[in-house]
Amino acid sequence: MARRRKGRPIDGVLLLNKTAGMSSNHALQRAKRLFFAAKAGHTGSLDPLATGLLPLCFGEATKFSQFLLDAEKGYQSTFRLGVVTSTGDAEGEVLHESDASGVTREQVERALEQFVGDIEQVPPMFSALKLNGQPLYKLAREGKEVERKPRPVTIHRIDLLDFRPGPQAEIDVEVLCTKGTYIRTLAEDVGQALDCGARVERLHRTRSGPFDVANAVSLEALEAERGEGMAELLDHHLLPADTPVAALPALVLPADSAYYFRQGNPVMDPQVYRLGDEGDMVRVFGESTASSEEPRFLGLGELDDEGRVAPKRLVAASVPQ
Repeated sequence: MARRRKGRPIDGVLLLNKTAGMSSNHALQRAKRLFFAAKAGHTGSLDPLATGLLPLCFGEATKFSQFLLDAEKGYQSTFRLGVVTSTGDAEGEVLHESDASGVTREQVERALEQFVGDIEQVPPMFSALKLNGQPLYKLAREGKEVERKPRPVTIHRIDLLDFRPGPQAEIDVEVLCTKGTYIRTLAEDVGQALDCGARVERLHRTRSGPFDVANAVSLEALEAERGEGMAELLDHHLLPADTPVAALPALVLPADSAYYFRQGNPVMDPQVYRLGDEGDMVRVFGESTASSEEPRFLGLGELDDEGRVAPKRLVAASVPQ
């Protein structure tokens, strides 16, 4: 007999403002319990040291979490110059210290410029990347180090927000980058460019795709709002299940076409030619009915050159809009 999933079958996206000191999975599990959700997943982990935006997907929204995993990210971070640690941040063992009091703001600005654009980064050992199924951070905790190949990333912008000189000077930066960019590695590389070493002192994610941390809510606020009440009290914080793919064009199908689309069949529609080219993805909705004033999200479809849209990822029939 199949095991019944515990929790409510709710669907949507929660913009969580993670506090320092907890893993992304710990934050996810606490949020899942608060919403009494049957299914949930996060969209790209944050280090325990890091704070800020952590979008969480519930229910059918988890089917589209990859779109947020692949989205560009924004960070604000403080780099401390003159100190190198085993993890690249303030939690690691200090490996080397030097005097950074001779570093100037102009030198920092020139160093940062070197890393804007398409670059390659060597992932840190303290990362969730896996080797033969084993996360690198587990190997690192055992004192092991393995060769890591450089990976291409793009840093669209690095803004120097503040520079505080001294033996262990600090710089505040704002970074806009592609997925897979390690800010700890960026700090170490900047420290090498300045010939004094550096580590991340503080890391705060401000953006993930279209979302801003200004619109996120903390676990503490959710716990205070719910109190001893029912989990439904928090549902107004959830964005629609199609939020991770909201940038894609929308196609609303009439009832007959929507029925066959839900059965896994490609359907013809005159709107297809104006929505994109062959191979493009669209959000597909069923038209509103007497029982539902809003179109119902059906899933993602792929356009072809014959005026059809084919199902690529469908959601359960119960997902509301």
